Amino acid sequence: MNSRFGEVRSPDLPRLTITADRLWAGDGGLAGPLAFVDLGSAGEWPAMPELPPFPVIGLGEPSHPLAGLLDAVIQAPIGAETVTRQVLTQPAAAAVVTQLLRILPALSADAGLTAESLAYGLLQGSSGHRAWIEGNADGDVTAGERRVRLGRNGDHLTVTMDHPAGGNAIDRTMRDGLYEAFALAALDQGIRRVSLRSVGRAFSLGSELAEFGTTRDPATAHGIRMETLPARMLARCADRLEVHVQGGCVGAGLEMAAWGSRVTAAPDAWFQLPELAMGVLPGAGGCVSLTRRIGRQRTALLVLSGKRINARTALDWGLIDAIVDQPA
Repeated sequence: MNSRFGEVRSPDLPRLTITADRLWAGDGGLAGPLAFVDLGSAGEWPAMPELPPFPVIGLGEPSHPLAGLLDAVIQAPIGAETVTRQVLTQPAAAAVVTQLLRILPALSADAGLTAESLAYGLLQGSSGHRAWIEGNADGDVTAGERRVRLGRNGDHLTVTMDHPAGGNAIDRTMRDGLYEAFALAALDQGIRRVSLRSVGRAFSLGSELAEFGTTRDPATAHGIRMETLPARMLARCADRLEVHVQGGCVGAGLEMAAWGSRVTAAPDAWFQLPELAMGVLPGAGGCVSLTRRIGRQRTALLVLSGKRINARTALDWGLIDAIVDQPA
C-alpha cells in the first residue's frame, strides 16, 4: 500500500503523522488523538477499511474518490489548525463523537437518538467534562420567564420560543414546553404544517449552561433524555416542520432546527456547535438531525472545530434552504 498520511505543521501545534500500513493493519500501538490524510498523494486503499477510534480527517478535495472513507475533509471556513486545537483539548469527546457519527447513518432516527444519548452519558462522566463543569460552576441562570407559545390557525401550528432576554437559551422549563408542543404536532395528524420560531435577536443560544452538571448520574440523565428530549417528537413531525432562524443558532437550538424539512435563515444568522469544548457532544438530537441534513462529514467538521459558520456557508452546505429576511 502506498497511501501516505500527511502532517499538520504549525508553530503552535505538534506534528500529527500516521502511516497507512499502521492504520489499516490495526496496529495496537497506534495512538491518536487525530490523523490527517493527504488526499493528493493517496494511492490504493482497502475497500472496507477499519478506521482507528479517533478522527481521521482528509486534506484535499472533498470530491476525491477516497474522501468518503474518512470522518471529514477540511474545507473553508474550517481549517486543520482549528480542528487540531479542539481535538487536543478534548480528545476523549472527539473520539466518542467520531465513532458515533460513523454508525448513525445505519440507524433509524429513534435508534440514533438512543445511541446519541448513551454516548453523551458516557462523556458526562468523563474527566474532560468534569473539568469544564468545575471551571464554569459559578454561572447563573439567565433571569426571566421562559415561555413556549403555541398558536394554531386551522391545520397550522406555530411554536415560538419566547425568552429574548436570555437569547432563548433552553432550560428545563423551555425544554419541557418544546417537548409538549412537538408531541402535540406528532400526535395530531390534523396539523399539516408546523413552524418553529423565536422572539428576539437570537434564534437560540443553546442549552442553559448554568444547568449543566445538575444531574450528576449519567444513567439518570439518560433516562430523563429518553422521556423529555424534544428531538424524540421532532423526528415524528419533521416532514411537516419548517424553521426560520435569525441571529445566533447555537447548540441545542441548531440541533432542533436541523430537523426541519425546510429551514430558512435571515442574512445575519450564524450557526455553531460548541459542545466539544465542554467535553461532551451535541446531545439534543443534533448528531442525528445534522447527519441527516448535511451528512456525517460536515457534521463532524462543525462538532470537531466548534467554529461558527455564517448563513452563506450554511446555504452552501445544505444546512439551510434559503436566506430570507422574514419567514413566509
